[in-house]
Amino acid sequence: MLNITIRLYAMEHLLIPYKRAAMLKDKALAALEKRLKCSIKVVNGNEVVIEGSPYDEYNAKNVIQAFGRGFEMDATYKLLSEEYFFEQINLKDVFHTKDQILRVKARIIGKEGKAKEYIESVSGVQLAIFGSTVSMIGKIDEIQVAKTALKVLIEGGMHKTAYRVMENERKKMRMEEYGRHDSG
Repeated sequence: MLNITIRLYAMEHLLIPYKRAAMLKDKALAALEKRLKCSIKVVNGNEVVIEGSPYDEYNAKNVIQAFGRGFEMDATYKLLSEEYFFEQINLKDVFHTKDQILRVKARIIGKEGKAKEYIESVSGVQLAIFGSTVSMIGKIDEIQVAKTALKVLIEGGMHKTAYRVMENERKKMRMEEYGRHDSG
């Protein structure tokens, strides 16, 4: 007779920056485990080990990955809703020097954080610029709107152009949404 064991719980391993992992340790892991319904341990300084059901591990991985990319924990909990997603742009994939990455990060943040704030207010996403990444938490259409502005800025376009493109994308999506609701 064949003895088959089905393991209901897997295990996820995730690397996050040491600085963020240290903050995670300080942030009452018990409360985090309860909220995410998983066992969560930080080992080797920056490795997060998540153990739970596949669905809970997936959610926990998204939340902790977003935290690792610079979001506050409260913002990452939006990812527990099926309406919200996490997406990131790694500027190392586009630029080859630290100076280029710093320049683009500064353009995305803008003077006194105004560009970042404007992108967030028009698109509805929350942005985090951390290390060499620009990360977003938002609904699919919100992320799409923000990405239109980010693309312009990353490619060296003017802020005015980025804002106009983003505003037009937002209007277009609202019109499409209005059309779907109007015809139903």
